Amino acid sequence: MMSVDVPTWQRTIGRVAFLNCDPLYHDLPDEWRVLAAPPAWLTGHLLRKDCLIAPIPAADWALNREELVLVPELGIISDGAVGSVLLFGNREIEDMRDVALPTDSATSRRLLMYLLKKRGHDPRPVEMGPDLDSMLARCDGALLIGDRALDEAQKNPGLVRMDLGMEWKDVTGLPMVFAVFAAPREAPMHMISKAHEDLMEALRRFKDEDIRKRIISDSSRRSSFTSERIDKYFDEVLYHLDKEAELGLTTFISEVLELEGSLEFLIA
Repeated sequence: MMSVDVPTWQRTIGRVAFLNCDPLYHDLPDEWRVLAAPPAWLTGHLLRKDCLIAPIPAADWALNREELVLVPELGIISDGAVGSVLLFGNREIEDMRDVALPTDSATSRRLLMYLLKKRGHDPRPVEMGPDLDSMLARCDGALLIGDRALDEAQKNPGLVRMDLGMEWKDVTGLPMVFAVFAAPREAPMHMISKAHEDLMEALRRFKDEDIRKRIISDSSRRSSFTSERIDKYFDEVLYHLDKEAELGLTTFISEVLELEGSLEFLIA
């Protein structure tokens, strides 16, 4: 157990308040306090040192590399369709004059505009709250991420125009790293190592069929999704940041964000 005099932020692990984090955060040791928030909010928490480690939008890490360092092996990744980062619309993509973009993930916003330009299309971006009806009442297209995207795709499958994970795979042939795990540069190494170890152990446990079924059942009870849909979703979302995913991440940083520099991992 950790000493009680450890500062609160060093005992806090951030998590995205979406289903996609459930496998990594199931049955973490009680010594950790878990801070659940939207992806972009977690970036702010890390910069303010409200928590030790958190999954944040890949674009946010790339833009804050002087203050935040990557934690190895972990990410929120897809190698094809991801199911929860979707462009909706009443029109075909080529006919969209404007696209509503939510404010909760810098990565998906930048990725969508890049993918549309690769198609030779450049609609006007409009920032809005993540509500599909309001977005499509004002714009021809609407980007949603996370549980909202899953829910609206379930309710309105005919409105789905693009799965951004699949489109990225088609364009680059690489996995898409939507979120990376990062920590403040001045965070204590031994605490980051312990958090990394516990998250990796949770990922290893998730490979056990009985534990996977338990997590799926718990996630289904807390959400509007069936166990079957969550089971499929947990196959669409990947968590191991391997060499191929690292290449996808560096490609996103150079091609989409137009930034230079290599990945710098904290050795945990």
